[in-house]
Amino acid sequence: MGKNTSGLPFVLPRRGAGVTATRWLYEALRAEILEGRLRPGARLPATRELASQYRVARGTVVAAFEQLASEGYVEGSVGSGTFVNRVLPDELLEVGRASAARGVVATQAKRRVTAIANTPFDGLDVRRPRAFRTDLPAVDLFPTTLWAQLTARRQRRAPASFFLGCEALGYPPLRAAIADYLTSSRGVRCTASQIAIVSGTQEALDLTARLVLQRGDRVCVEDPGYPGAWSIFAAAGARVVSVPVDAEGLQLRARLLRGAKLVYLTPAHQFPTGATMGLARRLELLDWARDVGALLFEDDYDSEYRYSGRPIPALQGLDAHGLVLFAGTFSKVMFPSLRLAYLVVPPDLVAAFAGAISLTRRHAPLLEQAVLCDFIVDGHFGRHLRRMRQIYGERLSVLLDRARAELAGALTFSNVEAGLQTSAWLADGIDSEQLAAAAASRNVEVGSLKRYARRALKRDGVQLGFAAVDAAEIRRGVRELAIALERRK
Repeated sequence: MGKNTSGLPFVLPRRGAGVTATRWLYEALRAEILEGRLRPGARLPATRELASQYRVARGTVVAAFEQLASEGYVEGSVGSGTFVNRVLPDELLEVGRASAARGVVATQAKRRVTAIANTPFDGLDVRRPRAFRTDLPAVDLFPTTLWAQLTARRQRRAPASFFLGCEALGYPPLRAAIADYLTSSRGVRCTASQIAIVSGTQEALDLTARLVLQRGDRVCVEDPGYPGAWSIFAAAGARVVSVPVDAEGLQLRARLLRGAKLVYLTPAHQFPTGATMGLARRLELLDWARDVGALLFEDDYDSEYRYSGRPIPALQGLDAHGLVLFAGTFSKVMFPSLRLAYLVVPPDLVAAFAGAISLTRRHAPLLEQAVLCDFIVDGHFGRHLRRMRQIYGERLSVLLDRARAELAGALTFSNVEAGLQTSAWLADGIDSEQLAAAAASRNVEVGSLKRYARRALKRDGVQLGFAAVDAAEIRRGVRELAIALERRK
C-alpha cells in the first residue's frame, strides 16, 4: 500500500463485540502498520474521512491517532496530515513479522494446480542490451517521439464511443491495415475478418491449443525449435513429438507426422537454425495436411528482416483449403513492450476464436491498437521497417566480418542473412553451454542451441543476436568471445 489517496475507502477489519471504538481503531491501524500493509511514510486518511467512513466521532479517531503517535507508530505534520513513522523500532517490526508468520501458517498446505503452472517460460530481460542478446530489436532507434505524438492525437480526437471498447477480434481499422500489409508484403491470403489481434505469439498458441486440441492429441514441433510452443502444447495435455530439421527446416518424416492433429513450424526463418523451407517441401507439407485433416501453425516471427535475396512468401499464401494458422508479432519489429500481435485464422474457425477471446481478455487494449493503426496507415511502419532493415543488415555484416577475422575455425556461421539473430556451428570439442558461461563472464551473451533442442543435437551450435546493439558493441563482443574461446583451451 503506497500513499493513501484522499477520498478512497480505507478498509479495516470489522469491529468486534464489546470493543470500544477507540480501541478497535487503534488496534486495526497498528496491525496494518506491523504487517506491512501501511508502509513507512504512508499517509493515513484525514480524521474527518475516517470518522465519516466508519460512523464514529472525530474525537475517537483523534484519540486513536494520538495513542499510535505516543508509541512511535505514526507522526503528525501540521497542515500535511498523519504519516506512518519512517523509522519503526526494531521490537515493533519483530512483532509484525511474528504476526505475519502466524497468518501464513494456515495457507501453507500444498494446492493442486494444472500443468501450465509447472512450465514457466523465461521472461524478457529488461537490462541494457549487450552483445549478443537475441530476439531483441534496437529499441533505442524506435521513433518514440512520433509514437507519443500519434498517441496524443488519438486521445485528443477520440469520441466518447471510443472508450466503450471494441469487438473481441480487435479494432476493425487495424485488422484491415494488417490484412492489407500481409497480402501485399507477405503473400498471405486473408481478409480483415480473419485477423485476430492478440497480445503475442504465446497467446495465439494458447488460444489455438485450447480450441483445437484435446488431451492426448499428437502435436509435432521442430527440433531444435521454439520452447514457448512446446510448453503451451504440453500444458494443454497434448503429446508433443519432436521432428528433426535440416537445411530446409522441418523434415517430412511420415512416421513422426503420423496421427498429428497440429504441426508447429517456422518455415520462413527456422528458429533457431535460420533455415528456409523450399517451395517443394511447402507444397508437400500442405498436401499431407489436407490428406490427413491436420492444421499447421506458421510462426512468422521476424520475416520482415531479410538482408539478401528476395523476401520469402508465407506458407499460408499457398494454402487453398484453410489449413494454416498464421501468426506474427509487432514486438520484434517495433518494441517488446508493445504487446500486440496478430493471428490469421481459417474462415471456419473465426467464430470460435472470437468467442474464446471474448471469454478471456475481451479484446486487446484499444488505444494501443488505434495508435498502431495510425502508425501503419500513415506510412510510418513501412519507413521504420526499411530503415531498420538497412541498419540491421549493416550490423550483421560487421558481425560476420569480425567473426571471420577473429573466430575462424571455431564458429561456422549460417549463410541465411535474416532476422534479429544468426546461428553458428561450433568446431568439434567446443561445448555451447561451456562457451556461453565463459562468454557471460566477459559480459557477452551467447545462446546455446542445446536449450532449444528436445533431443541431442547432431552438431552443437550457438545463437548470436546483432540487431539490438551497435557496431562498436558487436566488435567488442567478438573480441571478448575470441578471448573466452582461447582461455577455454
